[in-house]
Amino acid sequence: MTDEFDGMYDTFKALLDTFTPADSIKRLEQFGIGPDVIQQIRDRHERDAIRVRELEEPHVVEDGTRETWYTGSQPKDKCWPAIEALLRKDGWPEPAVKSLDDSSYRIVSLLNHPRERAFSTRGLVVGYVQSGKTTNFTSVVAKAADRGYKLFIVLAGVHNGLRRQTQARLIQQLVEPNPTLWSQLTGPDKDFTPQENPASYFGKSNKTHVLCVVKKNAAVLRKLARWLDQASEYLQDCPALIIDDEADQATVATKSINPLILSIMESLPKCAYLGYTASPFANLLIDPSAEDLYPKDFVVNLPKPTGHFGTEVLFGRYALDGEDPEQVDDGHDMIRSIPEEDVPYVRPATKADVDGFEPVITDSLREAVEYFWLATAARRVRDRGNPHNTMLIHTSVNTAVHNSFEWPLERLRDRSAEALADPDFVARLRGLWDRETARVAADEFHETKVAFDRLLPELPGVLASCRIIMDNSSSEARLDYENGPVVAIAVGGNTLSRGLTLEGLSVSYFVRSVSAYDTLLQMGRWFGFRNGYADLPRIWMTDELAGWFRHIATVETEMRRDIDVYMTEAETPLTFAVRLRTHPAMRVTAAAKMRGAVMAASSYGGKRVQTHYFHTNAEWLRGNLAAARTLVTAAKTHSVRMEERPEDGRYILRDVPHELVTDFLASYQFHEKSQENDGDLITGYIRKRVRTAGSLGRWNIAIVGHPRGTEDKPLTFAEGVTVGRISRARVTTTSPTPDFADIKTLMSRRDAAVDLVGDTAKLAEQEIKAERMRQFPDHGLLVLYPIDKVSTPDPSKQQRREPLNAEEHVIGVGLVFPEPRGLDSTVEKYISADLSGIQIEDEDYSFLDGEGA
Repeated sequence: MTDEFDGMYDTFKALLDTFTPADSIKRLEQFGIGPDVIQQIRDRHERDAIRVRELEEPHVVEDGTRETWYTGSQPKDKCWPAIEALLRKDGWPEPAVKSLDDSSYRIVSLLNHPRERAFSTRGLVVGYVQSGKTTNFTSVVAKAADRGYKLFIVLAGVHNGLRRQTQARLIQQLVEPNPTLWSQLTGPDKDFTPQENPASYFGKSNKTHVLCVVKKNAAVLRKLARWLDQASEYLQDCPALIIDDEADQATVATKSINPLILSIMESLPKCAYLGYTASPFANLLIDPSAEDLYPKDFVVNLPKPTGHFGTEVLFGRYALDGEDPEQVDDGHDMIRSIPEEDVPYVRPATKADVDGFEPVITDSLREAVEYFWLATAARRVRDRGNPHNTMLIHTSVNTAVHNSFEWPLERLRDRSAEALADPDFVARLRGLWDRETARVAADEFHETKVAFDRLLPELPGVLASCRIIMDNSSSEARLDYENGPVVAIAVGGNTLSRGLTLEGLSVSYFVRSVSAYDTLLQMGRWFGFRNGYADLPRIWMTDELAGWFRHIATVETEMRRDIDVYMTEAETPLTFAVRLRTHPAMRVTAAAKMRGAVMAASSYGGKRVQTHYFHTNAEWLRGNLAAARTLVTAAKTHSVRMEERPEDGRYILRDVPHELVTDFLASYQFHEKSQENDGDLITGYIRKRVRTAGSLGRWNIAIVGHPRGTEDKPLTFAEGVTVGRISRARVTTTSPTPDFADIKTLMSRRDAAVDLVGDTAKLAEQEIKAERMRQFPDHGLLVLYPIDKVSTPDPSKQQRREPLNAEEHVIGVGLVFPEPRGLDSTVEKYISADLSGIQIEDEDYSFLDGEGA
């Protein structure tokens, strides 16, 4: 009986290729299948659907009314099995193939059944930079094709390079394994041009799938839209899937691209739009003006792949709520500092200086290039992994600046090849290699260090094969990884900063400044996979840029964590959007992106806010010290009681009126880089909670000093309140950074429980939050930290730290807000990013309206 039912269920699944689940059931009923068996089939299909919806990864928020019809691949499928075979042939480990299968399975299950009469679906997939998004959407295309989707339009960025690279990948993974199943409207060297006879592609006699890979260029999309309009009589029964790669770029930012995408969708009665982005700050998530393409049906958050080099791996990040700061490291020691005085030699100071600009091979640039050649030679000794070797130089968006690097770099390469016979030159290379391999141990990445004497014989061949390529919109040369191993130093701008994969990237030299976090994140071509050379990548950049990336790593990690949380709490993608838009970190993105004043909404419910940026000049620090002393003196008078714990270096003043906290926030100065620490917004939030919810009216004030007591570096806040100063070393920088320090992390998890009654030493973060809700559901906690102005780093810890060396002792501040009971408040304020003194080169989309982009 079981075999008979299994056969019947297989028949039902086969019918799903042609009919929706409901229509498939009707067909079985017409075949005379009894009601009991029909109900068993319904039940089993529902169980299969539940298993799909409950996959652990990826996390999804969806419109709950959507029907799950896709039950996975079938024996007769052609497209997905071909991709599976290719990946295994390329050495993909089985867990990676399984993860890709699961995530693409889940995404296809969110699409409409291709046999529905009409549909218009909008979804978004959030991944990581250089993490295999192309392989993911190629797998989605394959599975959708196996189930009956007909037309596939891939919007592949805004430049020819990415369009060509994407087309080549799709041909390799989709077309070549099954050439009789596909018709192509575009080719590797041919963007869309109208075809003579639409019926030959969409008529009933053509059973092939139609593939079209186009740039987000107005002229190209206009041609495609007109052609599809002319083919409208053939498109009534043509299920179409539009993949928008880099969905946060140009789709929303331009007046032409967005309407053209919508126009194309309107000409397709059965159409699913699927945006892919690696930027958690994407306009599709935060900009209300993008409602017409907002992912109203579903949002998918892809898991981080194993072995992926992300922002925090390289730059470190700050501890989030619930994390032990001791467990959040400073990133691998792979960042090298470009001195500020070098910048004018590699990038024109103003637009007026572009004409006639001649770059200089500075010491930092020469060292970066020489290290690239050494790393390439070492990879040849290892002889495994990606066969290509690329270095990226990115100093400007201006093509004339790119082109000016060609002769100096070629001259450096040729002279270095000649100098390999010079013992002094070889000795310098040996010193560079020994320093670099000492700073990043190969065995940390399960690799073996390549001795200099082993790589030296490879250097002549490396230099002889090294090409200098200007990869920009005006140059003919392009990075071509299709015709054998590449050794290349690529100088470029926007064509290299979005989507394009730089194969075997090991060294980057980067000084460009931008105003938007998502743009900056996308420029990190060094993110991705480094199998076989994970110990070798290096990035040369200014300390300011490194600080931006470290901050981005924190914002990105917190954002992704909260996306997962919001997904579990949200009922639909719309409520998910509302939650996301109140995220404090989103303010920074919007302000920077707009380059002007914007209205931002923030909520601090359940958040922990802490300072980690400080000025180091005496006047600024004395002002904050005075503000802290005024607060503690007033709190002694107005608190219900004060608890002294001198053996722990701690004092707690309980039940302090909120007015003392808001007065303190009015006089204490947060560093301007700490945009998430906005005194006005925090004060507004406190007052609104007091006024509307009766919460945050009372506060506990804690002082956390050195646990050994006041005899060691004492600091007095008020009469009878003296603690020992604590040490917080600053993150190391190579360039001089006067009047600025980044201590990275201030609060520990234990500090968030400093005012709780009972033994809290072993409580986890969620347990601390629960205990706070039980003991102090409406109290805020403000913690003051007296930081010693010298603060030497702990020599026992492997950290990139140096003495704080401030002119006066520093007052750090942490605030812990209770979880809201019921609806939380938000506060709004016009804010803008301070971009003074920074040469900003934002992405220019004007070329998208031209014919030749």
